[in-house]
Amino acid sequence: MNLTDPIYQNAEKAREYIEALHWPEGPVCPHCGSGDDRVTKLQGKSTRPGVYKCKDCEKPFTVTVGTVMEDSKIPLNKWLMAFALVNGSKKGISAHQLHRSLGITYKSAWFMHHRIREAMTSTDDSPLGGPGHDIEADETYFGKNPDNHDNRMAIRRMNRIVSLIDRKTGRATSIVFNGVFNAETISAYLFTNVHRESRLITDEYQGYKRPGLEFAAHRHVNHTQDEYVSRLDRTVHTNTVEGFFGIFKRGMKGIYQHCGQNHLHRYLAEFDFRYTYRSANGFNDTERTAEALKGARGKRLTYRQPASLAA
Repeated sequence: MNLTDPIYQNAEKAREYIEALHWPEGPVCPHCGSGDDRVTKLQGKSTRPGVYKCKDCEKPFTVTVGTVMEDSKIPLNKWLMAFALVNGSKKGISAHQLHRSLGITYKSAWFMHHRIREAMTSTDDSPLGGPGHDIEADETYFGKNPDNHDNRMAIRRMNRIVSLIDRKTGRATSIVFNGVFNAETISAYLFTNVHRESRLITDEYQGYKRPGLEFAAHRHVNHTQDEYVSRLDRTVHTNTVEGFFGIFKRGMKGIYQHCGQNHLHRYLAEFDFRYTYRSANGFNDTERTAEALKGARGKRLTYRQPASLAA
């Protein structure tokens, strides 16, 4: 990723780059889906660059219509720079840093950051794994120490996070697990998100035992006995998903520091995305950024900023 590239310095170059990324075969109307010779480019002194009109629905549009960048007053080169900075930072980048780096207000940077997280949110609802795949499943807490029983308010504010990692593809998916966490709710989550022909690998928590019977195999390690890699089979461990939790927690504590519960799922989506498209899976910073930009289409985020903003 070369931040001196013209697409990060010039709004027109940035627009051309996004058009090539979103419309590899030419402009497509976001309103009705028409393309090819049904779309014309509007030109003239009173027309801003990049405006097209559809002959079928007769509506004008630009490449940002129908994306998280729609209706934004921020120049497109700054949008591209923000996408690059978010995707080029292993543990994330704060809205305060985006505000300073892009020369925009903190409120704009905060809202832009959440829009980028929305673009990074996966729309792939296919189950992880399949024949020959190992899926690690584990859970963690985010917030105050759940063992601190002297602070019941802190315990109520705890968020249980469940993550799945496909070792073969490197794909990660996580949720904030609200409600009761038991064999029944775990089963519903696993059966929806993991292919039954996968081998499921977990820790010793008993809630995994019953749903584990439905998979090709279920193996576990016993952390209560200081077993972190099976003594019988060295491929049985949850070190991959625990490594993911480590990246997530270091980023949340060291970079973001404050996160409202209503936004936690977006932060998780950000970390899932970067992990799935990490260099170990064959993606460099430029390619990862391009994938995030592709995810911007078909998504909008229009909520109002709260009075007290998270970093």
